Amino acid sequence: MMKKCKHCKEQFKPYNSLQKYCFKDECRTIWIETEKAKQWKKKKAKIKQELMTVQDYIKIAQQVFNKYIRLRDKGNKCISCNKTPLKENGGHFFNANNHWNVRFDEDNVHLQCEYCNTFLSGNLINYRTNLIAKIGIERYNELEAKSNVTRKFTVEELKEIIEEYKKKLKEL
Repeated sequence: MMKKCKHCKEQFKPYNSLQKYCFKDECRTIWIETEKAKQWKKKKAKIKQELMTVQDYIKIAQQVFNKYIRLRDKGNKCISCNKTPLKENGGHFFNANNHWNVRFDEDNVHLQCEYCNTFLSGNLINYRTNLIAKIGIERYNELEAKSNVTRKFTVEELKEIIEEYKKKLKEL
């Protein structure tokens, strides 16, 4: 069966069904360069993956987690000011940088408008009132107790968090 060369577009008879280039010198050169580029791209991705630090994984996990929170709470009002947000944020009640144990806790993070989250530093007085109304006092007390526990994440834990929330995003 004849095939059309991917480079020069001429018909040729391939040795196997996967062959995409004919045997002209310029076509073989293009074929070899293309294969080398593919190999380098794979190797580069592997090297990049191996060089990632815990902080890199935390950043990715936080992005995926916050995206999930924004989609989960889509259509809701800001937890702090009860207004429809112009720009949606995933607002943490207990600060993500100081309370690592609840950084990825769904009870700790809710839809918040950009104004409350960024310019009012979370608008925490109103956030607390509305959070207790939303999740109840018992879950709030559990969240507060958890927030005071020190925690360090491993790369494996962060990979699991990333996969878990990517899966949850697909389900939404």
